[in-house]
Amino acid sequence: MPPYLAGREAEQQEFQRLLKQETILDNMVLTGLRGVGKTVLLERLKPTAIKEGWLWVGTDLSETISVSEANLATRIITDLSVVTSALTLNAGTSEQVGFTATPSPILQPMNYAFLNRKYEETPGLVVDKLKAVLEFVWSILKQTDRKGIIFAYDEAQNLSDNAPKEQYPLSVLLDLFQSIQRKGVPFMLVLVGLPTLFPKLVEARTYAERMFRILSLSQLNDKDRRDAIVKPVQDAKCPIKFSDASVEIIADLSGGYPYFIQFIGREVFDVWIQRLTAGVETAIPVEEITRKLDTDFFTGRWARVTDRQREMMYVISNLESCDGEFSVQEIVEESAVVLSKGFGNSHVNQILVALTNQGLVYKNRHGKYSFAVPLMAGFIRRQYD
Repeated sequence: MPPYLAGREAEQQEFQRLLKQETILDNMVLTGLRGVGKTVLLERLKPTAIKEGWLWVGTDLSETISVSEANLATRIITDLSVVTSALTLNAGTSEQVGFTATPSPILQPMNYAFLNRKYEETPGLVVDKLKAVLEFVWSILKQTDRKGIIFAYDEAQNLSDNAPKEQYPLSVLLDLFQSIQRKGVPFMLVLVGLPTLFPKLVEARTYAERMFRILSLSQLNDKDRRDAIVKPVQDAKCPIKFSDASVEIIADLSGGYPYFIQFIGREVFDVWIQRLTAGVETAIPVEEITRKLDTDFFTGRWARVTDRQREMMYVISNLESCDGEFSVQEIVEESAVVLSKGFGNSHVNQILVALTNQGLVYKNRHGKYSFAVPLMAGFIRRQYD
């Protein structure tokens, strides 16, 4: 977690608005490229929700969730049991031996075993069983001072339907929350993931457009970049102080992405601390930090692609719009300039599908593509240089 969260005030205010809903009409999708601070912001929203009287459950979603609807049910019940296990039900009384003995209540905790038994005993489909469990939990929880439960799931782009195996976990999740929210159950869904997340939701259920409030995170503006760099070292006892020139170098090198600001800022801090101790004049080792960033962040992803895929990614990195959106036709035309043997439309489409499956590019709703990893184009050019 960074020592200071720069920007994102608008997103936090919007979340606070969602928490004040009497009936849950809007859930939240938090989306953006890797490195924009989605997970950090999600962790900052958690104490806000708890302070307002909400319970918070959730975790990171892996690809195994999409294997079956039963896996999704296990995930939800497991997460729910973490906060319900502190609640108990009166399951009857136990008779005591003796003339003066008084019956004592039998208390049943609402743990995973209890919720799972409720799930198994309910007839119907997976979604029917989950509805019964969530509605039952709320019937008990509303007797407390809690306002509801936030179900927060990071890496939600991993969740999808599996039509060939007739398993639809994503559709079940959307149907589940839409149904219980219509009945007035204040359980809110917060999904966090890459830009491919929201198109997946709409593809699974068209009503998802009306079900979610979409918050898209991008790079920090100039002021927030500066705050993210300067404020963590503002303490009077901190031996490191960044000059305006140093702040500008770090801000430019990071591209405004919070992950890179934190990565570069820490590297500069560590290097300067050592040089101050040795009495050496400080300077930002841009080349060395860039090389380390390449190794730590980009190289693992680059190693997964084939030579031909690398060639096409190099073509993309030479486009003027490489850090934004690009089309199949732009790639085809640029490949004829950059390579001795260019790409055809069908070949470009095939490679883009493969790169999308690997999480390196994504197709947006305008029919164009973008790199899913920020500053990827600069890394690719450095490899070929």
